[in-house]
Amino acid sequence: MPAITSANLANAIVKLVAADALPALMGNLVMGNLVNRDYEPTLAQAGDTVNVPIPPTLVANNIAEGGTVQTQNPNLGNAQIILNTHAEATFQIPDVTKVLAVPDLLRLYMQPAVVALAERIESDLLSLYPLFTSNAAVGTGGTPITETVVDAAETTLFAAKAPASAAKYLVVDSGTYSQLRQIPRFSEFNTAGEAGLRALVDGAVGKMKDFYIFRSQFVAKTGSSPVTTHNLAFARDAIGLVVRRLPQPLPGTGAIAEYAELGNFGMRVTMSYQPNTLAQQFTVDVLYGAGVLRNSFGVQVNS
Repeated sequence: MPAITSANLANAIVKLVAADALPALMGNLVMGNLVNRDYEPTLAQAGDTVNVPIPPTLVANNIAEGGTVQTQNPNLGNAQIILNTHAEATFQIPDVTKVLAVPDLLRLYMQPAVVALAERIESDLLSLYPLFTSNAAVGTGGTPITETVVDAAETTLFAAKAPASAAKYLVVDSGTYSQLRQIPRFSEFNTAGEAGLRALVDGAVGKMKDFYIFRSQFVAKTGSSPVTTHNLAFARDAIGLVVRRLPQPLPGTGAIAEYAELGNFGMRVTMSYQPNTLAQQFTVDVLYGAGVLRNSFGVQVNS
């Protein structure tokens, strides 16, 4: 059994913090859990470009008896996503040993940092709405959403050949979500059965017109009177979230880092000592970029 030293104790502390951070982050993501996540444990720097391959489109040919196949030369598509966001949240703990002895105190410190990162990622993903130009926006700004608008969004994605087997999502703000669960046909037991009862009693819209519906506090809004809410309907491959590892701190600098990686997502947790405050400083940071992969698989749903 190895001896307990200050070095391996410090590493153990960072590992414990990292293990607690990532599950909490994933639990606070909405968009981040719905889009296509691309993660590799390779080191990268802010400003690097990642090439994300997009499958080509092939055509089925009818081969006549005695005929030959028609060779196709498809071009593999490519989406370039720049790792342009290095988001961090830093906090200090005066007595780290006391916090480690009481896990609830550690979560109390970690939660605000994790929530701050999740909010930044959500905001960046939902800010991609202007890039969806392949399909005309549905709905009217400043006007309550209706069943017809939701139907038009689903029809748009079907016409764009978004795979029928792929899950489709509609992410809206709180006001639009409230409007959706008040549409009579979907909020009453006698018209929507168990789903209508769930919307009425539990407040959960669930699924409507083949969309899984989620609400987010970070849906983009523009204008002043009226305010246009840019809700987003999309299939998973419409948006890419690319995450890469950040390098370890230089040896001998007094900082120790560990990686927390789970479900195509990763972040770095760094611990260092701050002599000015006599406290241990923890920095939770992540390097990522977000971009549109398949323009036709997304549509703005204004309200």
